[in-house]
Amino acid sequence: MVNRHVVGAHYGLRDWIAQRATALFMAIYTVVFGICALTLPELSYEAWSGLFSNGLMKFATFLFFLSLFFHAWIGIRDIWMDYVKPTGLRLVLHLITIFLLVGYAGWAAQILWRL
Repeated sequence: MVNRHVVGAHYGLRDWIAQRATALFMAIYTVVFGICALTLPELSYEAWSGLFSNGLMKFATFLFFLSLFFHAWIGIRDIWMDYVKPTGLRLVLHLITIFLLVGYAGWAAQILWRL
């Protein structure tokens, strides 16, 4: 009888799909944003403010940032799980990463809705 020690949370496929979906959304948003930015009449604060005065553009930009942060979370979490062996240190690094990414999401929302 072989005694197998199974580790991991078995969410590899889900995370792989999530990273591909967030990457696809970010790629599409980047193309749309690039077209919108290139079609601005001038590069001034008023023109940029006008671009983001549309609630749809603010929302799409916020979704872009949420996708970016979730994409980063999956990658960084995997790095911590693969290369940091002491459990306590890994937990601390996970918490720091989560706090930073949630803070960045709040900061992005504050910037977008302040415009």
